[in-house]
Amino acid sequence: MNKVYDYTVRKTNGDVMSLDAYKGQPLLIVNTASKCGYTPQFKGLQELYEAYKTDGLVVLGFPCDQFANQEFENIEETTEFCQVNYGVTFPLMAKVKVNGEEAENLFRFLKEENGGDIKWNFTKFLVDRNGHVTGRYEPAVEPAEMKKDIEKVL
Repeated sequence: MNKVYDYTVRKTNGDVMSLDAYKGQPLLIVNTASKCGYTPQFKGLQELYEAYKTDGLVVLGFPCDQFANQEFENIEETTEFCQVNYGVTFPLMAKVKVNGEEAENLFRFLKEENGGDIKWNFTKFLVDRNGHVTGRYEPAVEPAEMKKDIEKVL
């Protein structure tokens, strides 16, 4: 497997979904957390999604509880929190692990492609229309700072 579209992920209802469903679309993949100092970035991620979704961009949020237990236990609480507090309409997936032996295969691939282990919540990966990682952005990088790079892959 050498493209993001080759992987499957779990949706919040537990169903398995192939990322092939997004083939040909640029993706912004983010490990998120609802109780983190970077949680306000949900607003910026939603703004990017709204600004570029008609051009094909899909933002995918993957809740992760691996860093200081900053995610709700129940995925329904997570999705409600994101919708109510930040107006999130982009797809959120099931909770994942991004590091270690139990890391989601997608995140193993993303890390191999660009930069090694994930250090914290809200690490962002930009994927072009061909399924290749073109950028990695550490948690402190605000979503708006990625606009030029996103526009290059649209």
